[in-house]
Amino acid sequence: MKILLFILLSLNVYAVDILTSYRNNGTADIEKQMDLELSNEEYWKTQVKDKDLDFGYIESFENILTCDKAQSSLNLYSLDENKSFKFRKKYSAYTGKMKGDKVKEGDLRTPTGIYQITQKLSKETKLDPFYGPFAFVTSYPNVYDSYKGKNGSGIWIHGLPSEDRDEFTRGCIAINNSSIECLNKNIDISKTLLVINDTEVKQNVLKEDLVTILAQLYAWRYAWLYDDIKSYLSFYASNFVRFDGMDIEKFKSYKTRVFQKNEKKTILFNEINILPYPNSLNTYEITFQEHYKSDSFEFNGDKTLIIELDKNKKIKILTEK
Repeated sequence: MKILLFILLSLNVYAVDILTSYRNNGTADIEKQMDLELSNEEYWKTQVKDKDLDFGYIESFENILTCDKAQSSLNLYSLDENKSFKFRKKYSAYTGKMKGDKVKEGDLRTPTGIYQITQKLSKETKLDPFYGPFAFVTSYPNVYDSYKGKNGSGIWIHGLPSEDRDEFTRGCIAINNSSIECLNKNIDISKTLLVINDTEVKQNVLKEDLVTILAQLYAWRYAWLYDDIKSYLSFYASNFVRFDGMDIEKFKSYKTRVFQKNEKKTILFNEINILPYPNSLNTYEITFQEHYKSDSFEFNGDKTLIIELDKNKKIKILTEK
């Protein structure tokens, strides 16, 4: 409490009003004001000021792998001592036999999108020698893939068999065995993100857009936290579909019932990542660790939002999980 009061007093402009509110009402009103301030773009401008935003706003990853399908390359970028993503390695890569984005099982295409690496396979895990010494399993299909009706599975980054092979894959990303061994030494899979595009992966993301998204993410949280159902639902697109198939009308009815409980809630977001989605105009993937607790429900885990920025720079949630 002493630290909180010190911070408030240092704000000067708000100090008298905040102290009066605290004197009359305790900390509840102060917490509400702080929650509102997190939706202020001026706050987020200070947070991104010295941050490397080449690939987006990234809090929880140390390595970015980018795959350019047109150039048949896999590139590794890693955080340096200045917390900037620097180019480290370029690996020649084989990708799917057919061009374009993966849509269905067996179409021989490598997907376009943003993926996490969920598992490492090796001879110790009885990996088939066809895939070389290591294989990294990706999270395809992700939340956005499912929203768009894509299917299939088994998209890996892997090595090569010892015998001759075709210069393409059935949809995976394949690099030679010395490269996959090098990659294995240089990444922690839990801290590595994979971005696949038909061409070069976009860099130099607009700071202004990221500030807008971060502020509105917390405006969405504020509406959720304080049961403002009208404002909360305004963040959802008319074509929203939740990961489990719930459409926007059913979602509205469900959330209205939940908000009517008027429960006191704790909602915290940590490890936030915001990246522009490849080949999708004004579309972004937001991931974070959500800590939610109310009288009737508790959740601690991964959260994913796919959002669009509309012409008025308002975020619209297309899908979530």
